[in-house]
Amino acid sequence: MTASDIAFDPPGTRAEVEEGTTFTPRFDRDGLVTCIAVDAHDGRVLMLAYMNAESLARTIATGEAWYWSRSRQELWHKGATSGQIQRVVEMRVDCDQDALLIRVEVGGDGGCCHTGRRACFYRRVVRGPDGAVALEAAGT
Repeated sequence: MTASDIAFDPPGTRAEVEEGTTFTPRFDRDGLVTCIAVDAHDGRVLMLAYMNAESLARTIATGEAWYWSRSRQELWHKGATSGQIQRVVEMRVDCDQDALLIRVEVGGDGGCCHTGRRACFYRRVVRGPDGAVALEAAGT
């Protein structure tokens, strides 16, 4: 099976979307669905990205994470240049099929963030005693 063999039907009724067995992802007005990638071994949230129909189909067909880069306006095979390929262990969809969660095993050095860190969520948003909002390190 190739990515071109995979087509997604439009969502059906609310009951079909929420309780049915047909995968009918609900892409937003830009043709994207949100995807959260977590480490398959420890459950750590690694990154949030977006998929369009083609990148989602390629992910399903290859077993490796493909995304849609909103900044570059192109398909993005995660790890193609860095070696940090994300092998999909499991894919889940939320109740109304407009968000995906993928459990991945990361190749290469195990990192996911373009900054060189393991995960993209490495800073906390904090509010100081004076009410000012700032960022502080939350680990790598």
